[in-house]
Amino acid sequence: MSDFVVNMFSDTVTRPTPGMLQAMMTVEVGDDMGGEDPTVNRLESMVAELLNKEAAVFACSGTQSNQMGIRSHCFPGDELLIEENGHIARFEGGAPAAISGITTRTVRGRHGMVDVSDLEGKVHADNQHLATTKLLCCENTTNGGGGRAWPVDQLQRICGWAHEVGLKTHLDGARLFNAVTTSNVHVREICDGFDTVSICFSKGLGCPMGSILVGSKENIHRARRIRKMMGGALRQVGIIAASAIYALENNVERLAEDHANARTFAEAISRIDGISIDLDGVESNLVFFGLDPEIGDASQLSSALRERGVRIGAMGPQMLRACTHLDVDAAGVVRAADAVAECVQAGIKQFAASKFGPFCRA
Repeated sequence: MSDFVVNMFSDTVTRPTPGMLQAMMTVEVGDDMGGEDPTVNRLESMVAELLNKEAAVFACSGTQSNQMGIRSHCFPGDELLIEENGHIARFEGGAPAAISGITTRTVRGRHGMVDVSDLEGKVHADNQHLATTKLLCCENTTNGGGGRAWPVDQLQRICGWAHEVGLKTHLDGARLFNAVTTSNVHVREICDGFDTVSICFSKGLGCPMGSILVGSKENIHRARRIRKMMGGALRQVGIIAASAIYALENNVERLAEDHANARTFAEAISRIDGISIDLDGVESNLVFFGLDPEIGDASQLSSALRERGVRIGAMGPQMLRACTHLDVDAAGVVRAADAVAECVQAGIKQFAASKFGPFCRA
């Protein structure tokens, strides 16, 4: 983080605040593997009650808690359904297949979201030749879908459909509280139709690590055993659980600041010739924007921004993603937008005088 003046690569780069560090240093700990860490126990009870679920289990990461949730519902040879841009399908290293022998079948939706019409006909018949369709997975907010929050009625609709056809439901809530902030509803309304929910603490909530899986007592009992099999059973992890408790008590309401900063950044870069952006699609702390290929590609623009102390990642040949978080303030997003303008304008000027611009492939 210190290498950049403004780091908008991800909300995973956040550092614990002084208040969070203090909470971590003064916490009571025990052996969590034996259920003896009072701070972890408090966190698990706190989150289960918050989501109106029966139980919860702490995990090392969002990927781990997602995989624990998936394995708690499925057996080798089963399959899950997920929108094609979902994190579980794209960015978890093929874990359902590698760890649990579970097939991932992707469904084309819109902005990372699907509806019943997209899912109908996708459940396999009970046939020995076919993988058994067991689980529907959703992600809220949608990362690959542009940081959008699902409409609550749409979630209720597809979860109702899933249960009617005999499927279980899992929510990848890596940025769940960003979705809560955008939707302006209680977290229970978003999670009500899901059998299991994963929440990541190390993104917008600002913790150094950690995630949690929430669900029924039966699912969480199974997930705790799966956590052990994955090497994720933990000892005196109350030090980390304390950061999550602090975040839930102090860092949820401030997510609105990140959303406001994302909007400021998006509006500023929308005025730059050569940049394309759907302002209506900027709903949370993620800003996706395109670069005119005549100017260059996303990786070249990302490199040019790094030279100016701004870190924004490439998400495709012409697409970049900027992410706001608690370590990027209002002045920081303005500086980042100015850096984008400087880089793009320099590229336009040189391209006008030459066959190749500074970000163009030779």
